[in-house]
Amino acid sequence: MSTTETRPEAQTDERYQALGSRRDRADGKLKIQGIAPYAVEHSLENLAHAVVVQSTIPHGKIAHMDIDRARQAPGVLTVYNHLSGLKIHPAKTFSSGGAAAQAFLPLQSDKVLWNGQHIALVVAETLEQATEAAALITTEYSGEEAAIHPDDPLAKPESSEAMTVSWGDALPRLAEAEVQVGGVYTTPREYNCPIEPHGCIAHWQNGELTLWEPSQWVGGARQVVSEWMAIDSENVRVLSPYVGGGFGCKGGIQPHSALACAASRELGRPVKLALTRPQTFTAFGGRPRTHQQLALGATREGQLVSIVHESWNETALEDVHTEPCNSVTPLMYASPHFLSHHKLIHLNTVNPGWMRAPGENPSSFAIEVAMDELACELKMDPIALRLKNYAEQDPQAGVAWSSRRLKEAYQAGAEAFGWDQRPAEPRSMREGRQLIGWGMASGTYPVRRTPGEAQIVLHGDGSIEVQSSGADIGTGTYTILAQTAADVLHVPSDSIRVTLGDTRLARAPVAGGSQLANVLTGAVHKTALALRDALITLAVGTPGSPLWQVSPDKIRLAEGALWLDEQHDKRIGLAELLKLSGNGELVAHQDTFDKEAGEKDRDAAASTSSMMIPPTAGGVSAHSWSAIFVEVVVDEDFGTVRVRRMVGAFDSGRVYNPKLTESQWIGGMVMGIGQALLEEGMIDSRDGRIINANLADYLVPVNADIPALETINVGEPDFLATALGGKAVGELGIVGVAAAISNAVFHATGKRIRDLPITQEKLL
Repeated sequence: MSTTETRPEAQTDERYQALGSRRDRADGKLKIQGIAPYAVEHSLENLAHAVVVQSTIPHGKIAHMDIDRARQAPGVLTVYNHLSGLKIHPAKTFSSGGAAAQAFLPLQSDKVLWNGQHIALVVAETLEQATEAAALITTEYSGEEAAIHPDDPLAKPESSEAMTVSWGDALPRLAEAEVQVGGVYTTPREYNCPIEPHGCIAHWQNGELTLWEPSQWVGGARQVVSEWMAIDSENVRVLSPYVGGGFGCKGGIQPHSALACAASRELGRPVKLALTRPQTFTAFGGRPRTHQQLALGATREGQLVSIVHESWNETALEDVHTEPCNSVTPLMYASPHFLSHHKLIHLNTVNPGWMRAPGENPSSFAIEVAMDELACELKMDPIALRLKNYAEQDPQAGVAWSSRRLKEAYQAGAEAFGWDQRPAEPRSMREGRQLIGWGMASGTYPVRRTPGEAQIVLHGDGSIEVQSSGADIGTGTYTILAQTAADVLHVPSDSIRVTLGDTRLARAPVAGGSQLANVLTGAVHKTALALRDALITLAVGTPGSPLWQVSPDKIRLAEGALWLDEQHDKRIGLAELLKLSGNGELVAHQDTFDKEAGEKDRDAAASTSSMMIPPTAGGVSAHSWSAIFVEVVVDEDFGTVRVRRMVGAFDSGRVYNPKLTESQWIGGMVMGIGQALLEEGMIDSRDGRIINANLADYLVPVNADIPALETINVGEPDFLATALGGKAVGELGIVGVAAAISNAVFHATGKRIRDLPITQEKLL
């Protein structure tokens, strides 16, 4: 893996390893040593263990469930099913302004809506006893006809004008266009597959609940749990200091956690519930199947005149998840006429959920493959075609970009890749029986923003602690928040302690939508400035201080002390100042809310999506940008595809820590390889069962699948987008990767694959 810097980072003092430096991750050593505490590893006395039982039909009702043998099994405390009266109240879902991932409430009725639905819960003294007892439960069903696939007769389409984007007169202009290209572009079900499966520990005590939950959003989880249990949110505490990956599936709390909470309430003791790997394929949803019909109309010189786009994604029968496939198509290119409509198709499936770059990911696949098809039809270079249709402002919103260094990404990526050596004709490069192909695609991801808070505590011993309820899901939050404080307070960032993932700490929004780094660095920076000012005020106002009654503008912070500029012998350490002033600690608390915001606004930002600011707020359109270049090798006899090398050039604005940023870009590129070539949820048409619900049969990329990856930073600080100039990073890396690989496969073979993943049988 390698990275090239084409623009200087914001200035940083390497002595402090502050913002802009390549500091190692603060949590890295803890995880390598196995001492970072994850949710289900928490140790509690009198802990009971719960195991979920799931349905084996896709639609119908439970006619009879025999739980007697399970109840009588050794160590079993209780067995719950829909007849047990285990009360769980409805919670608002994210799609309706709340934070729950699903509207589904387990064990509340005899209805079965998908294969793999929670239908019973066994609680025992040990995990082994609960697992054995769960296997003793037998269930009889009254089955009903199911909608397994989108073309099944019982599939329910849902359309909405809210999911339509249009301007101009797209349909007639498309019909009149000199050149027309396009087709149907599809993606299968894909699953997040984090290393840490879902699980939790719930502890109910005296009307209060503590939940250890792997969560990207502890504030949202607390709100949902309070709704499930019908208690005040102040009586719920959620802790999630470390998360073993999520990629979206831990953004909203899932229904199995409701079972653990309710069981703990009923039993009066803590309950641990850990899903098995197969259960993670049906207890919650990954990316849904998507289908896009896209047509481009252009002049023979390559100027787009019309884009027409129809798409859908599958969702649950009685729930909603939108994977907006028209999120990228209106943004990427300047077309005077545009029409795009997205709809939902309700099926007997668990409700799908967020997976890295939801919407932008499949949307970019269709438009970027279609652009490659247009370039081929016109015999134009794919980059030249994109530059000819370059959007100098947001075509949908009609406002200027906050920044858009996409041209620079094209140039830097092409130079690093050697794109000028690419022959235009497909099947023109080979090594014996190996066909070589080069492809490229563009990517984008919006800059979403939600206000947040931060607190910094200067302890009596002079140590500094940054506190936030925000999560670190492996993206480096622990590290960059310490670097942000170090930037202002001028102490080494590795001496600053960061405490995260606890609803008792300063409120923060979801670690999703690639927003949290920008939200929290902005809040911590503002808080550090407030602490610095408070220290200076204390130093000049405390009798006995060597800085007593000195002009505040002549004092600076460095090396854990306050100094007088002209006289370096006049200094006082932070711990000494606290002791002299009679303060046990000094606390600064700041936020990025509007001045008029009240406590309800602050709570809403931490527990719902209602305060999220769209990318077009402030009169500009804020997005990150990328250009992906790929070389593939296709075996002419066997149809196997290998990615040989990949270059990604990215504009994510200011980069707070290049090492962490590169890691996120590379992670997205790796996931894109999996999406393009490997990942596909297989569904049994007879009963809706996920056939490959395990990591042996659901293929994800491993080290042997990953070639040399090069990332190039072309970004520069964008202060119109965020307070410290950063833009979206984490989800940008995957956008456009599948399209670039598909385009490279076409260049190698002459066969256009519009249906992911690109497998042997589709090429032979």
